[in-house]
Amino acid sequence: MSSISLRQIKKSYAGLDILKSIDMEIEEGEFVVILGPSGCGKSTLLNVIAGLDDCDAGQIIIDGKDVIGLEPSQRGLAMVFQSYALFPAMTVRRNLSFGMEIAGTPKAKIAEKVAWVAKLLQIEALLERKPGQLSGGQRQRVAIGRALVRSSSICLFDEPLSNLDAKLRAETRVELKQLHETLKSTMIYVTHDQIEAMTMADRVAVMHKGRVEQFAHPQSIYEKPASLFVAGFVGSPAMNFLEGRLDGTGRFLSSDVAIDVSEYPFEQPATAGDAVFGVRCEDIAVVERGAAGSLPATLAFIELLGADALGWFDCLGKRFSVRLGIAAARAMGKDVGLHPAIAKASLFSLVSERRL
Repeated sequence: MSSISLRQIKKSYAGLDILKSIDMEIEEGEFVVILGPSGCGKSTLLNVIAGLDDCDAGQIIIDGKDVIGLEPSQRGLAMVFQSYALFPAMTVRRNLSFGMEIAGTPKAKIAEKVAWVAKLLQIEALLERKPGQLSGGQRQRVAIGRALVRSSSICLFDEPLSNLDAKLRAETRVELKQLHETLKSTMIYVTHDQIEAMTMADRVAVMHKGRVEQFAHPQSIYEKPASLFVAGFVGSPAMNFLEGRLDGTGRFLSSDVAIDVSEYPFEQPATAGDAVFGVRCEDIAVVERGAAGSLPATLAFIELLGADALGWFDCLGKRFSVRLGIAAARAMGKDVGLHPAIAKASLFSLVSERRL
C-alpha cells in the first residue's frame, strides 16, 4: 500500500487556471473519490497524478518520494480508463498479459498473475474471447484486471462506469468496493456521479472550478457541506435553499418570514449579514398551515418513488422538496406548513458561500 500527498498542485491551459493550489493527503489503503461536475478539473488532476499530464507547480509525494518529472511507468501506478482501451485483436488473456510480456516478466509469473486476476474478477470463462465478443460489464472487468496484474499499490480510475447502464453500474460499484476491501490497495476514483461517491468512498474530495471545496467522509459532506456549492451538488434532490439575512439575534429573515435559528450549531460566531438557509428534503416536516415555526407552502405535485414519495411545494417564492411516506403523500392537503429541523439545517454566508 502507498500514501499520496498532493501539495499546491497547479495547472493551466492557455492562460486558464484548471487546477488551483490543490492540497490533499491520501492515506495508505484509502478509497478516495474525486467528485465534481464536468470541467471542474477532476480528470486533469488524475492525469497529473498518473504522469500523463505535467503540472505547472507543486509536488506529488508517493511513499515519501516526489514523483514530479518521472514517467508514468516509473510511478508505480495502474490506471483504468473510461473507454476501456482494450486491444480489439487480442484475446482477454493477451490483453491481461501483454503489459507483463513487454516488461519481460517470466512466462510462469505471467500465467500465475492472469489466473489470479481472472479468478478474482470472475472472468475465467472469457479468457479466449476477444473484446468484441464481450458485454460492456465484461470489458470493464478486463480493463480493471489489466491494471491489477501490474501489482501496483495505487490504482487510478477515470469514470470507469460511465459507459454502463444503470443496473450494471450498481452491480459493478459493489464489485469494486469488495475488490478494494480484498486488495487493500490505495484507490483514487474520478466521477461526476454522487451515488458512486457516497456508496464507495472512504473520503470524497468535491471539486469546483479547479479547487477542492471539501475533503471528508461522505456522510459528513452530506450532513455538513462546507460550502454552498457542495450543498447544492451533493444530494438528490438538491438541498432546499432560501436567501435572506441573519439579524444577529438568532433569527433568519426571508420574505418577511422569520426563522428561529438559535438552535443552529454555528461553526463560527454568528453575526448579522446576508446568508442562505438550506435544509434537506428529509429534514422537513409537513404541518398545519400557520403552525408555530413553520413556513407557508402550497403543494405543487407529488412524485411516487415506490417505498416513499417526494412532495414538491411552492414556499416563499422557491420550489421545496420534502420526503414523505406513501400514506402521508396520498392524504396531503393543498395548503400546508413546512417545519425545518433547525439542528440539521445549514447556513452559508452569501458573500463567501462558506458554511457558518
